[in-house]
Amino acid sequence: MTNERLDTPNPDEPSGFVRALDDRGDAAVGTVGHGLAPAKAARANPVSRVMGHPLFGWVVVVLAVALPFINSSAYTIRISTDALIFIMLAVGLNIVVGYCGLLDLGYAAFFAIGAYTSGVLSTTFGWPILLTIPFVVVAAVIGGLLIGGPTLRLRSDYLAIVTLGFGEIIRITANNLNFTGGPNGVYGIPDFGDFGDYRPDITTYWIVVVVVGLAVLASSRLGRGRLGRAWRFVREDEDAAEAMGIHTYKVKFAAYVTGAIFGGLGGVLFAVHQTAISPPSFNFLFSALILMAVVLGGMGSTPGVVIGAVIISLLPELLRGTENLRYLIFGVLLIVVMIFRPQGIWPHRVEEKPTRGRRRRSASDPKEVSQ
Repeated sequence: MTNERLDTPNPDEPSGFVRALDDRGDAAVGTVGHGLAPAKAARANPVSRVMGHPLFGWVVVVLAVALPFINSSAYTIRISTDALIFIMLAVGLNIVVGYCGLLDLGYAAFFAIGAYTSGVLSTTFGWPILLTIPFVVVAAVIGGLLIGGPTLRLRSDYLAIVTLGFGEIIRITANNLNFTGGPNGVYGIPDFGDFGDYRPDITTYWIVVVVVGLAVLASSRLGRGRLGRAWRFVREDEDAAEAMGIHTYKVKFAAYVTGAIFGGLGGVLFAVHQTAISPPSFNFLFSALILMAVVLGGMGSTPGVVIGAVIISLLPELLRGTENLRYLIFGVLLIVVMIFRPQGIWPHRVEEKPTRGRRRRSASDPKEVSQ
């Protein structure tokens, strides 16, 4: 017998790792880092580039202001004002549904609160419309507190059912109270006043353009700010957002109250535009149409929601020549768009552009110099 140790490796024999590589054969090894970089995003088409330019919104505002000089017929001004008010409501609901992911089926309740508050104060007490706006904001915030306080801890379908019930409660209450006019509603609501020799409907239209433009700008800025990022985190995963230190209840509450203020202001514009309001104007179907505009345009996308609101508000008017078939054609067109464009006409982009302040700070930071 020899005294050789059995576990002593032979230096002339290859190791087990080398033998495994030889048995496997040649491997396709690429250059370090090759193919690891993310693929370049597809280039946007010319229409998207034009509509995404920062100056495009200002061009739209200028065209909207110039509309009475192009076509000042009462019909054109009326349907244009209706479309702008609908944009105001869709942008407000987009904060709740698109940014924060809270399914609200009773958004017309805040619309009714704003319209009735302004209408009652202006007709019963003779207040000017502009003086009623602060009270409308307070009433909308109180409505948001009453419904949002106890129910925003609910999620998904449960929250949707509660908000649906809240919308119906507001409508039925307005239908049964005496100071709201009951089923007859409130009529004789004054306008914003005289502005030169222009017709009252044109004056109202221009005021609505300014208010809606500011609302769209404010909604877009909120979505790109710190609060907007917190809303999106809650929308994507509420549990993960809470684990990262976000107070999800306060964030959802802020979204709900902000949306309520937008809805209340939209109610003021609607009351002045129509000069009369009644409970059937604030039913569940109207809330469903506003939600449809948000989904159709692209949830969380302010330009998409504006486009969706314009389509939902103006398409039935454009199909008026088809008489009774216009609602059927309207529904079929919406289904076709949902099938071929489920993400919306103009979906929200996932990537975020750095703000001007962040770009300024990154440019001023000292760069590291390799030695």
